[in-house]
Amino acid sequence: KQNSSIKTNKILSLLPTIKLMTMKKTDLYRNLSPKEILALQQQYCTSDDWNRIKVAEDFTPEHICHVRFSGDIYLGKFQDSFTLAGGLVKHSGLFHVTLHNCCVGNNVLIENIQNYIANYEIGDNSFIQNVNLIVTEGKSSFGNGVLVSVLNETGGREVPIFNDLSAHLAYIVALYRHYPILTEKLVQFIDRYVETHSSEKGRIGKNVSIVSAGSIRNVMIGDHCTIDGTSRLKNGSINSNVLAPIYVGYNVVAEDFIISSGSRITDGVTLMRCFIGQACHFSHLFSAHDSLFFSNCQGENGEACAVFAGPYTVTMHKSSLLIAGMFSFLNAGSGSNQSNHLYKLGPIHQGIVERGSKTTSDSYILWPAKIGAFSLIMGRHVNHPDTSDLPFSYLIEKNNQTYLVPGVNLRSVGTIRDALKWPKRDKRTDPHQLDCINFNLLSPYSIQKMLTGMEVLNSLRQVSGETSEEYAYQSARIKNSSLEKGLVLYAKAVNKFLGNSLIKRLEKISFTADSEIRARLQPNSEKGLGEWIDLAGLIAPQKEIENLIRQIETGEITSVEQINKTFDTLHQQYYELEWNWAWQIICKWYDVSLDTITSSDIIRIVNIWKEAVISLDEMLYADAHKEFSLTAQTGFGIDGNSRQKQKDFEQVRGGFENNPFVENVRRHISDKRALGDELIARMEKVKISSFIPISDRERIDI
Repeated sequence: KQNSSIKTNKILSLLPTIKLMTMKKTDLYRNLSPKEILALQQQYCTSDDWNRIKVAEDFTPEHICHVRFSGDIYLGKFQDSFTLAGGLVKHSGLFHVTLHNCCVGNNVLIENIQNYIANYEIGDNSFIQNVNLIVTEGKSSFGNGVLVSVLNETGGREVPIFNDLSAHLAYIVALYRHYPILTEKLVQFIDRYVETHSSEKGRIGKNVSIVSAGSIRNVMIGDHCTIDGTSRLKNGSINSNVLAPIYVGYNVVAEDFIISSGSRITDGVTLMRCFIGQACHFSHLFSAHDSLFFSNCQGENGEACAVFAGPYTVTMHKSSLLIAGMFSFLNAGSGSNQSNHLYKLGPIHQGIVERGSKTTSDSYILWPAKIGAFSLIMGRHVNHPDTSDLPFSYLIEKNNQTYLVPGVNLRSVGTIRDALKWPKRDKRTDPHQLDCINFNLLSPYSIQKMLTGMEVLNSLRQVSGETSEEYAYQSARIKNSSLEKGLVLYAKAVNKFLGNSLIKRLEKISFTADSEIRARLQPNSEKGLGEWIDLAGLIAPQKEIENLIRQIETGEITSVEQINKTFDTLHQQYYELEWNWAWQIICKWYDVSLDTITSSDIIRIVNIWKEAVISLDEMLYADAHKEFSLTAQTGFGIDGNSRQKQKDFEQVRGGFENNPFVENVRRHISDKRALGDELIARMEKVKISSFIPISDRERIDI
């Protein structure tokens, strides 16, 4: 009886909540009173049927003037005011507007709507002023499900966009067409998502501001969004929220689009069939169609067509055209251009520029081509090069021929500066992040390419002879001196990465015997072995992606949410998987094994690592020094002598020794040397203890 009484009391305490949950929308509103109807009529308001207007309990009509009501209308209360720029105060209410089938929240201001607002729910505290038209026509998916023809303008790689599209899922949808069952399943998942997000009524969220806009048709607008002076929006979703608001500004035209949280689109941007990822920034007349842009992309002045733009794709200059290519972490120089049309079967060709690459001013690539990661592209390249196995290279045009300089970007101060700035420029503030971004310059993905590149270079030297002045490779030429330097630079980078992984694995642990070291070095599993790939920002083992594909094909995974969760798990497990891969390479590279490795082997590897890290940093130091040479001072100290030139240069640019990047390089050398020495000292203790009888170890302070 006592237990029954407690349960009864709990149920009774929950009744108000249960009632609220089960109440219909109409139960939260009441009819207008005759007095309120009369007041509205005296304020020049009309309605086709006053009985179809429902109002909140605290509703009062005094702030509703010159309004025409049509269809089913729900109105909240109008009690608060808005303070505008310059101190002007406006009370919430409805003034000079036609509303049809609308639900208006509390403390909303809507005024001066030239045409009408139809079939929309408008959230609390929103401000809508001087707009031509806001309407939802029929059942709409609000941009979800729109097919975007990336890479191939003529079709074949279409990606259906939707609110939760990640760069990695789009990568698989667009590029894994050799898995037809996978493609079919993914389309089904996305279609199901689209259906659940379709409605005959649009939504304008809470605290939204829409001012001086043109027409807005079939657009879902999230909380805290600002739409200011926008020309035309049609069939799209603007997924703004309080933590990552979206701004859509003057003269923007967008049709068939998704704009993700934290983005800013303004100043005459035109978007047609585009997905805009989180924290993207587009302005200054940039135009794009049939393109996907993922987290932290930026575009100004130029044009994009059928582009797959992974995270941090940046194009800022006039006359720059990105077309039919896949990019990520790209910096496009002014006048950068590509061509996907050989004037035969149409614009059917595509190109891949792997992560971290740069194009110089007036660079040009004739697709098809594939450019290796972290490469610099200079000049015109028309012979369809494939340099994917030679990352960190320069591609330079000379006499209409592509010359390849392998590995030279490893010693470029610009490459390291980019790697440091990307994490700092992550402007995503939404806790729900769509893209899993790995910023690592050296990873299993890039190191395996260097290992392959060393095999390629050694094979070229062996086949053509060491005395050859030039070597032919993939429609490009490699000078003998460049080949030799490339081998050295790749080896240093491999030593740096493997040493980093080893030191990380052994850090902050005291060992007394080689057996303890071996136990720590033992990988936790075989996950991570084999090839690694870059899925537009997510660096992951290829076998794990193949396992994901198998689970989708067999029905073990049945939704987009499960796929994105798998990506997130792989991202979180990166360093564990990296070690599983790195240990296998360490054994081959340094000729050690888990059964026989000793503290002496660790000391040998760490010393090799120290030499590689310090020598690469010294190269960066020397490269940075070029920015302070006499040539770099040209144009400084105008109307003065050489002493004034140097003083003017130092006032503007600062001194070399005080430059923040130079200081970081020096600090990095010091820190890495200390880190290596600390591990060597711990290994020396293990060496000493291995020569001391077990019975004597407790009596000796080693």
